[in-house]
Amino acid sequence: MKAIVYSQNGLLISDENALYELDVAQPQPGARDLLVKIHAIAVNPVDTKVRNGAPTDKPRILGWDAVGVVEAVGEAVTLFQPGDEVFYAGDITRAGSYAEYGLVDERIAGHKPRTLNDADAAALPLTSLTAWELLFDRLEVQADDNAALLIIGAGGGVGSILTQLARKLTNLTVIGTASRPETADWVRSLGAHHVVNHHQPLGEQLAAIGHPQVRYVASLTHTDSYYSQLVDVLAPQGKLALIDDPETLDVVPLKRKAISLHWELMFTRSLFQTRDMQRQHDILERVSQLIDDQTLQTTAGEHHGTINAANLRKAHALIESGRARGKIVLSGF
Repeated sequence: MKAIVYSQNGLLISDENALYELDVAQPQPGARDLLVKIHAIAVNPVDTKVRNGAPTDKPRILGWDAVGVVEAVGEAVTLFQPGDEVFYAGDITRAGSYAEYGLVDERIAGHKPRTLNDADAAALPLTSLTAWELLFDRLEVQADDNAALLIIGAGGGVGSILTQLARKLTNLTVIGTASRPETADWVRSLGAHHVVNHHQPLGEQLAAIGHPQVRYVASLTHTDSYYSQLVDVLAPQGKLALIDDPETLDVVPLKRKAISLHWELMFTRSLFQTRDMQRQHDILERVSQLIDDQTLQTTAGEHHGTINAANLRKAHALIESGRARGKIVLSGF
């Protein structure tokens, strides 16, 4: 089967060897695996981080968002059958979705939303799982909570779905950050009550909209740049959740306000085969339902054409530029 791989980490994305096409053997499903013929994928920041930073001793297939059709199932599979349309974000330890076929454990896959095409559905799994877990599992927000949530980087992939989840499924006042007018408009269209500019002092802007302090912060990007400001604007006994990778994070400033710190990593459940691993299947099923009843909308931002090495290099370049809005999707081989 055709796959797009990398063999040497750290190459500039302009180098044709940074991502290239290769014929590889089609995988065979294990006991709880689905063998999926992949129709569409999305590209995430984690793809670029692994390509840049993770050495590999053999060609590695990236990609952790996929939509496709189940072609075969393992002997212990109970949640799906051949012919089902599925979407999933996969497992960081396994071969990814930049390929014609992929394997995924049934416990971390969901049935694709019926009302979306393949590309628009591919935008959803990784970001919706991350956003849902951050909001409801890490911050433990309740539906009737009437506090304020500040989302740093609300226009990105995770921010785009988190904004919708917080606005549609809770009573939170949703405050997103964006620095460009077009991104601010996008965040408002997704349901944010307010948008502030993360290139300007956050405290002054929050005070101006009547929220000098917030109970919750979801810091999705450049946490180390905003950290001191976040500590200032968080209310006593507030909660800070983050998903990015600051070089260091001094937790001592959180003590005076008794602020709790929460890390979200969507891959944790599959990485450690946790007892609640199937919660990701349940979340994706719920997201699919919310899409089909028009409570949520896809966060697909740009369609980069068919799944090939050249188009994937362009997608990686856009993500690395920091100017991507929503999700980058590709479909077909």
